[in-house]
Amino acid sequence: MKCYTPLDLQAMDRYHRANFVNCLSGFKPSTLIVTQDPAGLSNVALFTNIVHLGADPTLIGFINRPKEATPHTLKNIESTGFFTMNHVAMGQIEAAHQTSAKYPDGVSEFDHVELNELVRPEFTIPFVDGSPVQLGMKLVDIMPIKHNGTYLVIGELVCAFLEKSNVAADGFIDLAEAGSLSTLGLQGYYQPKFVQKLGYARPTV
Repeated sequence: MKCYTPLDLQAMDRYHRANFVNCLSGFKPSTLIVTQDPAGLSNVALFTNIVHLGADPTLIGFINRPKEATPHTLKNIESTGFFTMNHVAMGQIEAAHQTSAKYPDGVSEFDHVELNELVRPEFTIPFVDGSPVQLGMKLVDIMPIKHNGTYLVIGELVCAFLEKSNVAADGFIDLAEAGSLSTLGLQGYYQPKFVQKLGYARPTV
């Protein structure tokens, strides 16, 4: 194996380094986050840095890039206090990927990519129609990460929509069967495959 050091990374061109580094943390969820501005204009953008933060209460976070790079999602969440998280399905790859383009203020990505809003009476922000797992989230905290200007956005689950047939008796959700996709790096999309399910680990001594 070759040892890659920070000096090796700095020697790479910007695009090559971004691809390389974004693959190091492994496979990540492909998630479309929907927000709305105070006037009701929807924004949808692809995020992959999603993290489970706790089950009681149910907290899920994501990393938002610096405001100058991706301002709309964070600004909308700050304004309304709510957002939705939607797993990307197989037929949505190209459209989901296109939402990462920098559309200007006053423009909804829904009007320019092949994704449709799904309004549900249980929640104030739309979901993505066809997403196999749809989560309605309430803002808990926005934590600046001073080292690189990004933000950890923490939400609490308000409602979750998914097929009951994908939920096992013990609560395990088979996301591969549901059709949720994974992302690797900046542009690779993968369909997960179930390998093995193990029991709760306990000490052997």
